[in-house]
Amino acid sequence: MKTFVKFCGLTEAAAVALVPDGGAAGFIVGVDGSPRSVSVDALARLVEAVPTGAEAWAVVADPTAELIHRLFDEAGIDRIQVFGTIPSGLEFLEIHHLVPSLPVPPPGSGGAEPKVPPAEDYSRLHLDAAGRPIAEGSAVRPDWEMCARLVDTNPGRKLVLSGGLTPETVAEALSTVRPWGVDVSAGVESAPGRKDPARMRAFLDAVARSELPTG
Repeated sequence: MKTFVKFCGLTEAAAVALVPDGGAAGFIVGVDGSPRSVSVDALARLVEAVPTGAEAWAVVADPTAELIHRLFDEAGIDRIQVFGTIPSGLEFLEIHHLVPSLPVPPPGSGGAEPKVPPAEDYSRLHLDAAGRPIAEGSAVRPDWEMCARLVDTNPGRKLVLSGGLTPETVAEALSTVRPWGVDVSAGVESAPGRKDPARMRAFLDAVARSELPTG
């Protein structure tokens, strides 16, 4: 597939094994109230199950610099997606392997477009619904028109769309927003925190079909 696909909120090695080549396994770390949250110790074991050719991402909210250091140094994480504030006191390479999550308001809300951080610091950006998507599994759809504008006004940057994506909606999202990648969590679950292998495969199939030439 040409589209980057991240399966987020993984808690079991069997689901981690379904992450596609060129994609990413996302692990939520230390987020109270999330059925998908894991400890740093559990994360290190799950990272070992990430397929060769896929990346391991930690997903955190308002982390400390100490947590960032631990995730890179102890858990073997490739990138860290950050909701909220990025702490000071980080090393150069750590900063360049962070992925800020930009809060996009829901459609029709009149909410403001999020501020985009500088490209020289962050080549990848994550677009998700405003609120508490990290705890709730990104089941709320952000304003796709606003997301499309962010994609268009940031050429060359790798923007990953999340929020309300499912096997049934991802093709429309790709054609509307045209992101570099997509990120799904609740949309491929049988219950909060439990990934459904059939829905994970259906999501990948829908992305692959969206890439087929038309006409």
